[in-house]
Amino acid sequence: MVMTNKMHNHDHSQSIAKQNNVLKLSLQATWHCLIGCGLGEIAGMIFSTAFNASTGTSVFISIVFGFIGGLGLGISPLLKNNFTLRNAIKIVIVSEGLSILVMEAFEIITQAYIPGVMAAGLTDSLFWIGMIAGLVVGFIAALPVNYFLIKRGVRHHH
Repeated sequence: MVMTNKMHNHDHSQSIAKQNNVLKLSLQATWHCLIGCGLGEIAGMIFSTAFNASTGTSVFISIVFGFIGGLGLGISPLLKNNFTLRNAIKIVIVSEGLSILVMEAFEIITQAYIPGVMAAGLTDSLFWIGMIAGLVVGFIAALPVNYFLIKRGVRHHH
């Protein structure tokens, strides 16, 4: 009986350690995604502003740049480890595409629902408040996605 309890406690502590590791990896993967998407979106907004694009076009360009930024950060470590560009793109789209999609969607929705953000320029504090709010909400929305993907073995962290 004592052996069973010790084994049960040992198994339970291993399970907690494994869950903590999945959570840690999920936080790292989501942070990684946030940096790529955030930098991409900011670059998209700068590009859109420079060409005086409409709000709809700016949103579209920012989403595209956000995806490029997120995918680019995911692809670069694979290329450094001798993956072909084609294989690296496939791996990142499968493993990180859903996370990027969720993050981008929640960022844009958040920014669209804060009055004045979509019309604000890069020099307006409201633009940056909206960007930060969108990134925070995007992070929170993408975290459970990454947790699920890592727990299922679909997603890994570089």
